[in-house]
Amino acid sequence: MINEREVRYSHLLSTGTVHYNLPSDELARIAVSKGEGVLSSTQAFRATTGAFTGRSPKDKYIVREAPVFQHVAWGEVNQPITEMQFESFYQKALKYVQGRELFVFDGFAGADPAYRLPIRVVTEYAWHNLFVRQLFVRPNAEELEAHLPEFTVYDLPGLKADPAVDGTRSETFIIISFERRMVLIGGTQYAGEMKKSIFSVLNYLLPFRGVLPMHCSANVGEQGTTALFFGLSGTGKTTLSTDLSRRLIGDDEHGWSEKGIFNFEGGCYAKCIGLTESKEPQIWNAIRSGAVLENVVLDPQTQTADYNDGSLTENTRAAYPIDHIPGAVIPGIAGHPDVILFLTADASGVLPPIARLTKEQAMYHFLSGYTSKLAGTERGVTKPEATFSACFGAPFLPLKPSVYAEMLGNRIDRHRVRVYLVNTGWSGGPYGTGKRMQLEYTRAMVSAAIDGSIEQGAFETDPVFGLSIPEAVTGVPDWVLQPRSTWADADAYDAAAIELAERFIRNFEKFPEAAEAIRSAGPRL
Repeated sequence: MINEREVRYSHLLSTGTVHYNLPSDELARIAVSKGEGVLSSTQAFRATTGAFTGRSPKDKYIVREAPVFQHVAWGEVNQPITEMQFESFYQKALKYVQGRELFVFDGFAGADPAYRLPIRVVTEYAWHNLFVRQLFVRPNAEELEAHLPEFTVYDLPGLKADPAVDGTRSETFIIISFERRMVLIGGTQYAGEMKKSIFSVLNYLLPFRGVLPMHCSANVGEQGTTALFFGLSGTGKTTLSTDLSRRLIGDDEHGWSEKGIFNFEGGCYAKCIGLTESKEPQIWNAIRSGAVLENVVLDPQTQTADYNDGSLTENTRAAYPIDHIPGAVIPGIAGHPDVILFLTADASGVLPPIARLTKEQAMYHFLSGYTSKLAGTERGVTKPEATFSACFGAPFLPLKPSVYAEMLGNRIDRHRVRVYLVNTGWSGGPYGTGKRMQLEYTRAMVSAAIDGSIEQGAFETDPVFGLSIPEAVTGVPDWVLQPRSTWADADAYDAAAIELAERFIRNFEKFPEAAEAIRSAGPRL
């Protein structure tokens, strides 16, 4: 029997059992009992996600409603769907949930009470509810009692679209209705769709409130120096921001208001292929009771995780509450950043491992968002694929990239933020020939950028990209800093550099509105 409070809060009312805000251990217990997964040797819950082990960006839609029509940047990223189509999906969902056992999480997206979005997530699987409980901001008892969701996510993996009838590309759908304040997800078990759909919602709503939403991680040092790490999945946001010498604010999504920055989430979502205790001890130790492992292979006898096994996917993941990281900033709020680092996984092996950017170069590279999609992060990606993802988060941006870029540029100016481009990708040649940049070198360069010691030495200018490359960084061999010197064939490097520069120039034609000073900050042939 559904009580009055549940009716007040619900849109889709099930005639089955509805569990509200169960604790993590109870959700894990139910998930195991229902056969949704197993417990690992560290008592983390492990699930596999079937055919879909990454996001499905081509199956994401926004309802074409009058209030948002003029603002959304419609296209391949923001595909329109009609209100009639959405209503059809809603009715299917309403019918689908009847008699089913459902799990509800009430919480917030956003650590700053002034800007947070009260959300509700209704899931078909217990483990999906455990996932969102760890990833979003969990309310205290008083906040939960007063909680009224302003956006609701319905996550129903068993509900599939019929492309011939529904007009979708496949059986999978992720649909956002800003007028109905609702997200419908179906046809995929990949839990990350819930997290990213709310990120997309915030990316639409917050700029109208003067807040810059950012696809970045953040940490802060003992002296209060705050650093932001922008980058697509797999470029190192979580790894580099989880630093024993600094306090973690958040690992993936933040807002930048007039007061400073704040985490959108209450947990972390770490890519853990190749994870080792020696290289990433904080993440390693965070994977314990309450954490969720996605598509990580376990030893059938001991249930010990094998983080080197990518047989299910390269996109193995661990989700855990941020308080599993010692010293994490809770709530995730800090002052204005002092340093910004753009992380790019350059599969061509051309870009330097670190370079200083002028404000105009920062705007150019932010709009370009050059990086590589890494294996498994999206359906169909099996090896690194060079891509340009505006603002280092194009799949999640409902508005034009220039909206976010202008906000970033204003903040860089106002707060005198230093900006660096960091290549966490390949060195010594392209993917298949060169090797991935050593983490210890990248950490040393990032540390030098944050503490300012990198500025004490000399820089030289790259002749093609115009980037300022340091001649020396403590803890890094000098030859590593110059990408041309890492290649066995210098002529091959020069050809690859010209090819990459041409790709930058062609891509930037998408931004005719960019000021000439920004356009001129790109590569020169």
